[in-house]
Amino acid sequence: MDDLLTRGVANIIPNKNELEKVLRTGKKLNIYIGIDPTATKIHLGHAMPLRKLQQFAELGHNITFLIGDFTALIGDTSDKDSERPSLTSEEIKENFSTYKEQAKKILDFSKIKVRFNSEWLEKLTYREILKLKQQFSLNDFMSRELIKKRLIEGKRVRLDETEYPIMQGYDSYFMDTDIQIGGTDQVFNMQAGRTLQKNLRNKESFVLCTDYLLGTDGRKMSKSWGNAIWLSDEPSDMYRKVMAINDDQIKNYFILATNLPLSEIPTDKEISNSPLEIKKKLALRIVTELHSKIEAKNAQDIFEGNIEEEVRIINLQPNSNPTASDVIIESGLLPSMSEVKRKFSENGIKINGEVPENLKTEVKSGSIISVGRNKVKVIKN
Repeated sequence: MDDLLTRGVANIIPNKNELEKVLRTGKKLNIYIGIDPTATKIHLGHAMPLRKLQQFAELGHNITFLIGDFTALIGDTSDKDSERPSLTSEEIKENFSTYKEQAKKILDFSKIKVRFNSEWLEKLTYREILKLKQQFSLNDFMSRELIKKRLIEGKRVRLDETEYPIMQGYDSYFMDTDIQIGGTDQVFNMQAGRTLQKNLRNKESFVLCTDYLLGTDGRKMSKSWGNAIWLSDEPSDMYRKVMAINDDQIKNYFILATNLPLSEIPTDKEISNSPLEIKKKLALRIVTELHSKIEAKNAQDIFEGNIEEEVRIINLQPNSNPTASDVIIESGLLPSMSEVKRKFSENGIKINGEVPENLKTEVKSGSIISVGRNKVKVIKN
């Protein structure tokens, strides 16, 4: 119980003692975490709330992994200092296509339900929406730090942005949630759920806020800032990124991004005495948990220069004229054309060490295509 309610937990609303009392009754609680599919991948910063969700699942509670396909049409600006672009239904569907596969590295979906909030949000009548809005004030929304900052700076705040917390709050109300799990940047939105549960159902519910990881550049790990360690990263890339974090984040990574028992996590003194060696143990642990022990050891050997990265071979028909995108998709270097286009826009695709002019560039036999540290050699025979 202590590990469940303290490890990586920044705050519990209204308080830890009340939640512990409810948990000790043995009642099966309705617990959920929600993620808006605003990008195609999940980063390690989501690991702590997902691990916390899995802990509750293992205790037999009713767990929901909620995909905010409807709320993503608005876009949450809780941790953004500017307007977040709204997404189309097609973009949301494509972004979600790989979400579950990645989350399976942490979550056991045989114990967890997956739902989409469009199931209920797009069915709300305007009369029902008015009733929800009457539970909140505009002052509450405008007093949020980043919203206030945007208004002071004369930046645009879309009217529909004020409805995002209400819609997220309705998620909690509709599912009759007992516990919401999320990061500290989600407190305002999750509090909306508590308000609706209290006002409309006269029910006390809880918010469990987890700590967050800093990214490889020392800022909060974010989809938008390009400083993330992705759950879908190849083992060697994941190992390399973990080795790039600041030394003062080593302990936090052990606590938030691994399942290592707290009693086995290196002390501050041990870390300060041997930060490089401890960080290697951290990288090995993270890659082992998210991939495998063999892949983690191989990633470590690659990082230390003990072995060369493997170049896979892809055999094509001698009379074929494959383009760069053809080879990347067929070889599995990237899972979708949208990912291919994104990587290309970041100059992350190379043919024989050079960025191609476009994705339709023909790939000749003997050429090596690389996407990050992953490589394939094209052979026509």
